[in-house]
Amino acid sequence: MTFASFDTALARDITPEDTDYDTVCRVIELLTEDYQAQPSLETIAGELGQSPTQLQKTFTRWAGLSPKAFLQAVTLDHAKRLLGREGLPLLDTSLEVGLSGPSRLHDLFVTHEAMSPGEWKSKGAGLEIRYGFHPSPFGIALVMVTPRGLSGLAFSDEGGERAAFEDMARRWPNARYIEDSAATAPFAARIFDARRWRQEEPLRVVLIGTDFQIRVWEQLLKIPMGRAVTYSSIAGHIGQPTASRAVGAAVGANPISFVVPCHRALGKSGALTGYHWGLTRKRAMLGWEAGKA
Repeated sequence: MTFASFDTALARDITPEDTDYDTVCRVIELLTEDYQAQPSLETIAGELGQSPTQLQKTFTRWAGLSPKAFLQAVTLDHAKRLLGREGLPLLDTSLEVGLSGPSRLHDLFVTHEAMSPGEWKSKGAGLEIRYGFHPSPFGIALVMVTPRGLSGLAFSDEGGERAAFEDMARRWPNARYIEDSAATAPFAARIFDARRWRQEEPLRVVLIGTDFQIRVWEQLLKIPMGRAVTYSSIAGHIGQPTASRAVGAAVGANPISFVVPCHRALGKSGALTGYHWGLTRKRAMLGWEAGKA
């Protein structure tokens, strides 16, 4: 495995130009942890040392809905656990608390292929993976590509880039890794720009995993934006209704976060269960999607 160029990658400043992500994450944490107290906008702004007006503008611009509307959604989720019903749309939850009217469902259209079991068993031997770090709505994104398409997408906070890279590289320890931000930048630009999510210009992804994992990830690709499903529902769709725990493990091993939307998978009770890149980031993704849908 080649790590020689990694320190060079870290020498560049790829921190997002603004702190919207940090602000929104903190607001989401406060609303999620203290929802029973129903904190006001003024209370939240005081916690963050910002003016209520500026905080309202920042959160609404980023997430597409106000802190109050987000709080209503969180409260409803905890109170009635609507998401515990098989496949209940997140948009239906939003409608019940008056967040929006009928919305258009759209998503990142993806065409994909899977590597053969032999290629997976080789742990990436003979595979060249180029990688780069880029700012994103969810922190610093690690984008990994092969000549066949996008093969990895991970996230980190500032200072966690090395750990994110090593975590991903362990999945395919025999691959050759080359830092090449120029090669990964076009993928990052497409992934996080909803205006470029077009069916006629699909984003090609390459799934590298076991046969079972790939079946689960392919099922994740079928979940439309604005919806969430449980592990048991996914298990039923792949013909193994008793394999919910194994499905959960496969969801957690998904190497292409956000594009293969493992953040839309829920536990049996409908709870927003653990997420490999952080539960706060999972909530942020769902909130971002609610604003875009």
